[in-house]
Amino acid sequence: MALAEHYPLSTPIVVAGAGGFIGGHLVCALEAQGFSQIRAVDCKPVAQWFQRGRRAVMVEADLRRRKDCLAATEGAAIVFNFAADMGGMGYIEQNKLNCMLSVLINTHMLEAAAASHVERFFFASSACVYRADLQAVSDAKPLREEDAYPAMPEDGYGWEKLFSERMCRHFGVETALTTRVARFHNVYGPHGSYAGGREKAPAAICRKVAQAKLTGVHEIEIWGDGEQTRSFLHIDDAVEGLQTLMTSEVAEPTNLGSDRLISINALVDVVEEFAGIRCRRSFVPTAPLGVRGRNSDNTFMKASLGWSPSVSLEAGLARTYRWIYDQVSQELRATKAE
Repeated sequence: MALAEHYPLSTPIVVAGAGGFIGGHLVCALEAQGFSQIRAVDCKPVAQWFQRGRRAVMVEADLRRRKDCLAATEGAAIVFNFAADMGGMGYIEQNKLNCMLSVLINTHMLEAAAASHVERFFFASSACVYRADLQAVSDAKPLREEDAYPAMPEDGYGWEKLFSERMCRHFGVETALTTRVARFHNVYGPHGSYAGGREKAPAAICRKVAQAKLTGVHEIEIWGDGEQTRSFLHIDDAVEGLQTLMTSEVAEPTNLGSDRLISINALVDVVEEFAGIRCRRSFVPTAPLGVRGRNSDNTFMKASLGWSPSVSLEAGLARTYRWIYDQVSQELRATKAE
């Protein structure tokens, strides 16, 4: 459900982490709905943002600092907080300290939002909050919201998200700030990281297959044995779902993901179909893998929000592959021209 169905188009909105993947897509979606007062905030130089809105006011600020959070939220009615130091499994397993330090962003943003009399605050949490012992096999049972406790989240990144969820809970109870929390399950799509170490599995696989297609070297590297499983949510569904949650009366953290479980090997099969090639796979058992299997139980989401994802994995991956293929193609042409 679009935010514009509930709020005037003149509503002042802040999107923190707007230079990132989900935040950038949300800014574009809000502009398309006609919102005229969007403040897009990120610590990266604007030139490095994945997407830049046409009408949003773009602000470079370090939201680990309380004064920057106060400036960012001043006059806002709605705040979406996606700002975090994170990436794919390769990044979060090797940068636990950096991931934990994102609690500074979340704490200061909540404090600033309450001080600025913000009406609603959205926090982007993660499925990494769930208990590791429930994710030890490939054929994992779908995770329900209550499965986050007793706490045993992903070390570093997962603890940061779980702690910040509790902060949102207490701000929602003890201040006038209304908070909403979504636990995202592997969001993917165009206009995001696809190389450099912060990319997630769908983008990495699309890049590897695109490179194989363009270079004629039909061989790709797969982390682990490829039988680890996940569910993947397309960015269009993520943006629609988070707006539906934001305008709801659901105060508890809520899964926002697909409930279709698929192995990494099967994901590669799908992307190879788009590329029209088959690649020899080289497996790397020592690579960072995360949990063995993770899936989203969408029962609560469907019942409480009356909403569920609509973009099929095949359709979403096709769009993602086309975009990444174009980026890789441009890079290869630029390299040859040097």
